[in-house]
Amino acid sequence: MENKKYNITVLISNTLFIVSISTLILFTSFKSADTSKVVNYNVNYYQIFAPTIPDTVNFCGESVPLDNFDVRERLDRELIVNMYRHSATIQYFKRAARWFPLFEKILREKGVPDDIKYLAIAESELQNAVSPAGARGFWQFMEGAAIKYSLEVEDEVDERYNIEKSTYAACDYLLDAYSRFNSWTLSAASYNMGVGGIKEKMSKQQTKNYYNMWLNEETSRYIFRIIAIKIIFENPEKYGFYFKEDDLYQPIETFDVEIDTPIEDLPAFAKKMGVSYRIFKLLNPWLRKDQLTNKYKRTYKFKLPKLGSVEEIPDKHY
Repeated sequence: MENKKYNITVLISNTLFIVSISTLILFTSFKSADTSKVVNYNVNYYQIFAPTIPDTVNFCGESVPLDNFDVRERLDRELIVNMYRHSATIQYFKRAARWFPLFEKILREKGVPDDIKYLAIAESELQNAVSPAGARGFWQFMEGAAIKYSLEVEDEVDERYNIEKSTYAACDYLLDAYSRFNSWTLSAASYNMGVGGIKEKMSKQQTKNYYNMWLNEETSRYIFRIIAIKIIFENPEKYGFYFKEDDLYQPIETFDVEIDTPIEDLPAFAKKMGVSYRIFKLLNPWLRKDQLTNKYKRTYKFKLPKLGSVEEIPDKHY
């Protein structure tokens, strides 16, 4: 019995010794690790603070009346949401680096204010999204509006997904709205609510000022969300966003190939052009099927990557 007690005592002592040594090693490894970067990262990037509202703000050259408490608080809300919605907002920056150069070129060409590029973020987060109501693409056109503004919407071709053409169409919509309202703020609001919806609110509420209107929740927040995104984009570090140039998605250099004939097999066509079908579809998302019958004998422009702009993956099993 005493021998058993002795054995148990030895076992407990040995176990405690092993645990002590393991703890010491673990503590030493933690202590020797360089934690300065982690500590520095936490201090610099993860402080929680109320966003600063600039002294003056404008949207498309039109002043935002920040002296009004309601306007200021509505903008504050959207700044908080977009500033602390890190995973989404950092992706806005990444995607914008690829697409804003195209938007800016078209906006200048059409005479539409540069700030409208932020409207596309509010609409789709710069993705070819599909809304519950059926709006599609970066600029979220419904089918009727798309056709009105000269976008083809068919089973095989849906130009709401054509980023270049749909940007031109969005500009035309906004120019038409501006000709009615003489206000880019109201024109942008009508992009969300419709020209008829804004006109009805103006008439019933006897106001021509967006900021004085009582609107549904989505449209009431819409302009403020766009403005908040603009403010963050203009000074990202002030609002906690830090990135290097190579963190951002760069534009893909492409060239156009014109096709005016049917194509029975688009994957085979892509392979013939020296590009994977995946990359081909990414560059031409408006092609909705694996074939193009081209029953109306139209001329289409396919985008293909310039030599060296896309690193091809070897065609073997992984």
